[in-house]
Amino acid sequence: MTATEWKTEWTLDRTYRSSSGEVRWAALGAPDAPPVVLLHGTPFSSFVWRGVARALADRHRVFIWDMPGYGASEKRADQDVSLAAQGRVFGELLDAWGLTGAGAEPAVVAHDFGGCVALRAHLLHGARYRRLALVDVVALAPWGSPTYRLLGAHHEVFGQLPPELHRGLVREYIRSGSATGLPPQVLERIVEGWCGPEGRPAFYRQITQNDQRFTDEIEGRYGEIRLPVLVCWGAEDAWIPVERGRELASRIPGARFRLIEGAGHLVQEDAPAELAVALSGFLGDG
Repeated sequence: MTATEWKTEWTLDRTYRSSSGEVRWAALGAPDAPPVVLLHGTPFSSFVWRGVARALADRHRVFIWDMPGYGASEKRADQDVSLAAQGRVFGELLDAWGLTGAGAEPAVVAHDFGGCVALRAHLLHGARYRRLALVDVVALAPWGSPTYRLLGAHHEVFGQLPPELHRGLVREYIRSGSATGLPPQVLERIVEGWCGPEGRPAFYRQITQNDQRFTDEIEGRYGEIRLPVLVCWGAEDAWIPVERGRELASRIPGARFRLIEGAGHLVQEDAPAELAVALSGFLGDG
């Protein structure tokens, strides 16, 4: 496998029929190793976790999945892909994977709105974790980059863009999530998922269905969290300010805060080695 192929090769070889459609997932590492589940955000998929997932798989059983409406998972016109739905689906998956019950709880690592999904599953649906790492997450109001809010407010207009203009919009939006610049092959791999006949409407669908009320419902309960928590943040995050990460850590009893210098919102792409080291230390220290 060439270096380029390694950077863009990513396959989810298993399926689960969830309440919001078919979910594609995979597991890396030894079956008897401590379990870790990775959650992606928007407008991404599990693909952005590929480097970190492979690094963690040396010592853990790593579960990765594309949420309904994202990546390789099902996309359809009548699909519920809201943060509320994703929280329910995550609980379903944990049960299907056998990661519920005393002694079976996984560590969870979540990025962007995956943080809201993990927090909702824990606080509203009783999902139990061994540890929780939150990486540049959607958790405190107000949230959503200016571009995200613009797309949500005028989705009917943007949804009518010709294919190439839509592709250019998605490309520039995703590009802005990195502080160091994404390699062309990686950028195009992420963009492509939103540019086919199913991907184009799915891109706007997931934006219009998400709303600040989904974090408002849990924001006042972060003080109830009673498990080890690590909050990691890219120092150059242009989508969610670093101050938001520090505030989130201050609201969770005993939470640690880790700043990743030189990284933007897409910490997994900008500083994968540093993030993997931070996560490995947190996941393996107790």
